[in-house]
This record gives sequence, C-alpha cells and structure tokens, in this order.
Amino acid sequence: QVQLVESGGGLVQAGGSLTLSCAASSSIFSLSTMGWYRQAPGKQREMVAIINGRGDTVYAESVMGRVTVSRDNAKNSVYLQMKMNNLTSEDTAVYYCNTYPNPRGHWGQGTQVTVSS
Repeated sequence: QVQLVESGGGLVQAGGSLTLSCAASSSIFSLSTMGWYRQAPGKQREMVAIINGRGDTVYAESVMGRVTVSRDNAKNSVYLQMKMNNLTSEDTAVYYCNTYPNPRGHWGQGTQVTVSS
C-alpha cells in the first residue's frame, strides 16, 4: 500500500527553524527521486527541494541556503527530513513529499507551516 505521511509542521516566528519529516511507505519509493513540495494559499503547488537515491540534492532558489534535505532508505520505504532555517512569511504553506519529477497521484495530507512575522 502506497502511503505518504508528512509531519513536523507548526507555528514559528520569523527567523525560526523547523524540521519536517516524511514517511513514504512502499518499495516504489526506495529508489525514486523524492521531492518536497509546498502549496501556499491561493498559489500553485511548487517544488522546494529534491533528493535522489544517492542523496544528491537540488533546492529551489527561494530556499537555497536555508534548507537541507536528507533521506534514509529502507527496503520498503524511505524517510525524508527537511531542515528549514531562517523562516520567513513566504515559507507559510502546506508541505508535502512525493516522487519527482512526476508526483504520484495520491498525495499525503501534508503538514502546515505557518510563519508569523
């Protein structure tokens, strides 16, 4: 069964930090390039960061230098973490994980990050 479960969001003051986690349960994820995405109110979902099976990463320009992504591969699942520093109000969004560049049709519930100024 394919499951994507995000956690770790919350309310944080501008300049603060959060670490988001994602548990992707299915063997199909263990070798896949994974991405963190976010969707702010009234905006389209956008890619924030990606990490391939070897641990190579790419970051969106909007978060470069403030975000670090890591992954831990298991036989039938993969666990992602995204450490976010120096948060701003622009980072307020629901954050999701999924495969990249073609996200699977089923998304998790996401985790809400709210940054107060």
